[in-house]
Amino acid sequence: MNYQALAELLFPDVSDTPAILEQRFPERDLSSDAIVTRIGPSPTGFVHLGNLYNAVIGERLAHQSNGVFYLRIEDTDEKRKVEGAVETLISAMNYFGVHFDEGASADGDQGNYAPYRQRQRKEIYHIIAKYLTQQGKTYPCFLTAEELDMIREEQTAHKETPGIYGKYAETNRNLTLEQIQQNLNAGKSWVLRFRAEETEESIIVHDAIRGELKMPRNQMDFVLLKSDGIPTYHFAHVVDDHFMRSTHVIRGEEWISSLPMHVELFNTLQWKQPIYCHTATLMKIEDGKKRKLSKRKDPELALSYYQQEGICPAAVWEFLLTLLNSDFEEWRLANPNADYHTFPYTIEKMSISGALVDLDKLRDVSKEVISRMSAEEIYAGWLEWCQQYQPDFAELLTKYHDRTIKALNVGRNGTKIRKDLENWKQACDFMRFYYDETFVMQDEMPCDAETRTAFFKSYLDSYDHTDDSSTWFTKVKTLTEQAGFAVKPKDFKKHPEQYKGSIIDITNMLRAALTGRTNAPDIWEVSHVLGEDIIRNRIAKWL
Repeated sequence: MNYQALAELLFPDVSDTPAILEQRFPERDLSSDAIVTRIGPSPTGFVHLGNLYNAVIGERLAHQSNGVFYLRIEDTDEKRKVEGAVETLISAMNYFGVHFDEGASADGDQGNYAPYRQRQRKEIYHIIAKYLTQQGKTYPCFLTAEELDMIREEQTAHKETPGIYGKYAETNRNLTLEQIQQNLNAGKSWVLRFRAEETEESIIVHDAIRGELKMPRNQMDFVLLKSDGIPTYHFAHVVDDHFMRSTHVIRGEEWISSLPMHVELFNTLQWKQPIYCHTATLMKIEDGKKRKLSKRKDPELALSYYQQEGICPAAVWEFLLTLLNSDFEEWRLANPNADYHTFPYTIEKMSISGALVDLDKLRDVSKEVISRMSAEEIYAGWLEWCQQYQPDFAELLTKYHDRTIKALNVGRNGTKIRKDLENWKQACDFMRFYYDETFVMQDEMPCDAETRTAFFKSYLDSYDHTDDSSTWFTKVKTLTEQAGFAVKPKDFKKHPEQYKGSIIDITNMLRAALTGRTNAPDIWEVSHVLGEDIIRNRIAKWL
């Protein structure tokens, strides 16, 4: 076979060479230990937690090493492409604080290694495809869909590995140049396949997460270019990671089985192989067993879930860091006020077993994160979320700005900070009692009507809004005693027959009247956020 003639026949319009591409996309001017990596999502419109999980790894590795983190859109599968998906993805990454140094953006591609969208890089793939053809490493395959189905059925029946190799590849592998020309003249559809070698050899690949992986060397004649001239993932990512000068490839463990094909291409092209990092699958526990997160069953797989629930980006980051590094929680305890970006993330401490997405754990992390924020930071994040998802509540936050800031500071001045807020959606429910427009009775009012009426009348008669906390509580204890309730709960516990109840019942009654619930922050603090008029009006309703 005259492979030069075959290359000209298949790629008559390609005149550039790999050497020209090497000049066009030179090595990056970075230190030897700088990491260059990316995420390469498909524009399907569904942005999932796995995208963010891998993005956090890539962003940390790159930026901690003064390297480069970029976004590449892997849009070779036209059937799965959704209009506006790229913008949705970029918006989601921006929301969660993932920032790219270069790559695809809403305003086009930014960076010296553009284009960063694979369908726009067709000419680059064809240059490399022609070069491989010139080296005798590829061949055009004219198998029809029906013929491929027949091969698959035969392989299934004989329990053989599916794919095109060995005897299943012979016919197209051995076509003469004249036969190929005749097929092209007849308008037959074709794909470009890699010409694999039959071998019993193994390959060893060092995975940065999993260590040494020993696998059989590739024997498949896998597809490089589809019938429309667009590359497969296997071909495109190898070409792109070389010419975008990626040092690390971060992707899910489902790609491990394809690794021999990718290694074969790097070796054939004599390109330096990047370091592969195959991450663990995201899992959840259901009925006591671990299973993979499902797009169909599990709303928490979608990034939009975390946005709609109002889980702040910092909480999601810290939760993912607990999955990614076993010592993050220990670091957080030792550095309670440090920015999570300063955590010394290392890929060596990643687990190779499934990463467990536990929403209860996320809630705890989120409470901790919000408790460390200032009232102003909470207000800003909460308001921004409300403006998109609960505009009516956003109006209240804007209208009562000062009151809201005071409310957010309740329970935050002591040594033990209250952790009432877990996300912005829940904050709207928990904080609703601070506004008459959203106040509702959520719990039943303790004590009987006669006790309530007598106590609340005495409470209003003695109430002085200028009293400090100590003076106020002294008055409450006096009224408690006058109402026949034990000032000390232990006295009621010892002699329940002597009292109507304890001061706990009285204070819960006050909490319910002022907040609509019996479990609420300090009554005196809440009262001084609401103001005297609101206090008197809410209690007067029970007289």
